[in-house]
Amino acid sequence: MKIVHAFSRTSAFFVLFILIQHSSFSVAVAQKLRQLKTGWICKPISEVIPEGEEITGKSDMDKNGWLPAVVPGTVLTTLLENGKIPDPFYGMNNEEIPDIYDTGRDHYTYWFYNEFELNATKGNEFWLILRGVNYSCEIFLNGKKVNPSTHYGMFLRQKYNITSGIMDGTNKLAVLVYPPDPVGNPNGGQGGDGTIAKNVTHQYVAGWDWIQPVRDRNTGIWDKVFIERTGPVDIRNPHIITIVPGQRYPGNKQDPARLLISSELINTGKKSIQGELIYLIENQRKTMAISLGPHATTKTEQIEVLIENPKLWWPNGYGDQALYDLDIQFKSKRKISDTETVRFGIREIQTEWNARTQSRQVYVNGQKIFIKGGNWIISDAMLRFSDMRYDAEVRMHRDMNLNTIRIWGGAITERPEFYEACDTYGMLVMQDFWISGDCNGRWLDPRKKEDQWTRRKYPDDSRLFLRSASDQIKMIRNHPSLAFWCGGNELPPGEDLLNPLKDTLSLLDGTRWFAEYSTSDSMSFNTFGGNGDGPYGIQELSTFFEHRTFPFNSEVGSVGLPDYEGLRRYLPDSAMVIPKRLSPKESSGNWRRINLHPAWRYHKFIPYNDFIEKYGEPANVKDYAFRAQLVNYNQYRGLIEGFSSHMWEWYTGVMIWKTQNPWTSMRGQMYDCYLDQNAGLYGLRNGSKSLHVFFDHTANQVMIANNTFVQHNDLMIRVHAYDMSGKKTTLYQEVVTILPTSSKRYGTIGRKLDALKKEAGVFLDMKLFNNKQELVDENFYWLPNETGHFSGLQHMSDAQLSITATRIGDNLLEVGLENTSDKNPVAFFNRISVVDKKTERRVLPVFYSDNYISVPPATSRFITIDLSSPERTSDLKVRVQGWNTEQVDAEISGP
Repeated sequence: MKIVHAFSRTSAFFVLFILIQHSSFSVAVAQKLRQLKTGWICKPISEVIPEGEEITGKSDMDKNGWLPAVVPGTVLTTLLENGKIPDPFYGMNNEEIPDIYDTGRDHYTYWFYNEFELNATKGNEFWLILRGVNYSCEIFLNGKKVNPSTHYGMFLRQKYNITSGIMDGTNKLAVLVYPPDPVGNPNGGQGGDGTIAKNVTHQYVAGWDWIQPVRDRNTGIWDKVFIERTGPVDIRNPHIITIVPGQRYPGNKQDPARLLISSELINTGKKSIQGELIYLIENQRKTMAISLGPHATTKTEQIEVLIENPKLWWPNGYGDQALYDLDIQFKSKRKISDTETVRFGIREIQTEWNARTQSRQVYVNGQKIFIKGGNWIISDAMLRFSDMRYDAEVRMHRDMNLNTIRIWGGAITERPEFYEACDTYGMLVMQDFWISGDCNGRWLDPRKKEDQWTRRKYPDDSRLFLRSASDQIKMIRNHPSLAFWCGGNELPPGEDLLNPLKDTLSLLDGTRWFAEYSTSDSMSFNTFGGNGDGPYGIQELSTFFEHRTFPFNSEVGSVGLPDYEGLRRYLPDSAMVIPKRLSPKESSGNWRRINLHPAWRYHKFIPYNDFIEKYGEPANVKDYAFRAQLVNYNQYRGLIEGFSSHMWEWYTGVMIWKTQNPWTSMRGQMYDCYLDQNAGLYGLRNGSKSLHVFFDHTANQVMIANNTFVQHNDLMIRVHAYDMSGKKTTLYQEVVTILPTSSKRYGTIGRKLDALKKEAGVFLDMKLFNNKQELVDENFYWLPNETGHFSGLQHMSDAQLSITATRIGDNLLEVGLENTSDKNPVAFFNRISVVDKKTERRVLPVFYSDNYISVPPATSRFITIDLSSPERTSDLKVRVQGWNTEQVDAEISGP
């Protein structure tokens, strides 16, 4: 049985899922689809004399001097694994690695070699599948060349019928991989000198404002390699369109939904074949008689399936993410030639123009969705992908209470495993194609080698671009999470690409809205000028509420420095120097200039201006990084609350630049490349809740945002203030109503609040209760004094916290934080970490239901921790440390 998960037959994750969940299929899966992951070796072309026919044709190939190779991987990942280069993510190590622009392409042109055993039984067809090679390659098997002409293109998948060349027993495979050409000059520009974009590849590898150049430009067999077994007819590229008419509500009994299903069939033989194409879903069996001529490739007619009372797929925060399996078989003469399984969700996505905001408005299953999204570059800058990492990263976006991820156009078409995680966690995805304003000619740029008109014609091979686009559309189009296509980052593809791309999307998909580029007027009408996105720096909190920006802002962001534990992972001790703002005299009048250690500059630090100093002068880097977490939390909570406060009035959506980081950069991230969260993630998580009470910093008003489809009545808002000693004052209490998918303003508390915070600042504790008096939301602010400084925090007394940590499941912990006395001050901003007892380092990744917790006097908070792996529950402890609490290590109790 051949398995495809949302089309991708080549998904090892789904193979593993089937093996675990459906053990009866395990033998069939192992026989039909085999990943070539182990046993690879490699060598640079300069050290290999024989040609590919000789390398794979010899019975005793000389393996002396060949390195164990990482496949999927790149030349650099292999060199790093073998200790041949230093870690390019650490310190200034990347400067010690030769760049391909200086060495020439041969330096990173490598042979990759693998031997594998196969039982080549007669009557079967065997296929070699390479899901991604960067950039061009020649392939040899058992002394013969496999690809008749050189393969080009990072994204274009390859599938070859190798039946005639396969051996019963040991088989020898060699792949000669060439880097992109040209490789681009990494001269400090966005995408270097821009010429990397002459290829159909990712552009960031020549350097960007968030990453240093990747020295080999990620040359290698970067995605999975498979051997597949079928009968004479191969099923490919099944396509499922789901139609969900009308307005639906989660949890209700549903009217029927329609499925329109088609497939491609390939007859590998010299004779015509008659057979039956069978679709199996939800106890329904649909069949279609098929006749295939010799060596024919046929796309079948659509067949319709009606699903009664379907379980619908909803974005995160709005409902469940129900998924279905469609089994497909081709049967001829009572024998099954091929079988595939496609996992999909039933939903319908539509958009319309909101005339009030002048931006695109999104509907899922007939319900309007306020887009709260994050920009995603790539999981790892060196393409070290894994199912676990994809799951963890997408889960963190779910945990931020976001509902959308945009895949930035300077990177890749994300892998099926990424989309599988998005299907599971309810993330809508906007997938960019491989165009950027920086490399493809939007702006005049002295660092670019060629002029704007020339760059508008990149890439050089438009046919390869369109072939690659067609292939990638087929690869991911069945995923319910895939919501929108985008032609490029801040710029549409050139004239020779744009209309053919639209035609291709209409032919191969036809169900998703296409934005010509990420800041197009059809998505977000730009009445302000500039790029149509941003800003990207730190902002006063009031700015998010009073300053109107682009109505569907595809990129708006801020700072993202890790804490000290995070900095230690990639900065040497010598670099632990606090960034210092220079005086006007020291900086020739430019007060914004800062004195930075070279490693901080290399890792793309962006200034916090005076926001950290508002908490007092930091004593050291550890203190500086902790104070940065206060700023991170406030920035991203304020950003999403500010946009939510003008839902449907100014905005239909917002996407934060950026929410993840594939390199050790010090900017724009909610978690670092080691999957350690900073406080920005928890500020965003708090501010993005589906039903949320919050504070408008400009109008001093209490507000609620309701991102659900139901009206909430009899909600009670309670607002209290705490001074720096812990004294509590009631500011506001009201029973209110909030309409579906809306935000609303309620009481003003400015006069009382101004008096309380005047001298030292104040804490603001907001809670929301339902009519059962159950807590449904809470929000805890710290506000500065009348000069904008947090003077009171600098003189707070210590608070005593009682900490408990209890195992409540195989990989679940519950942590309790109790502020034991009403005489205590607030126990402020406590970071919880799971720590390995031996190394004293954090265990990663770990998922916290909340973090950076503040506990008012005589109250308790309970946090759930998911360790993500049951074997991690031994030899661990829980560490808690806050602004005015000493570090406490708690032993974990329980079975």
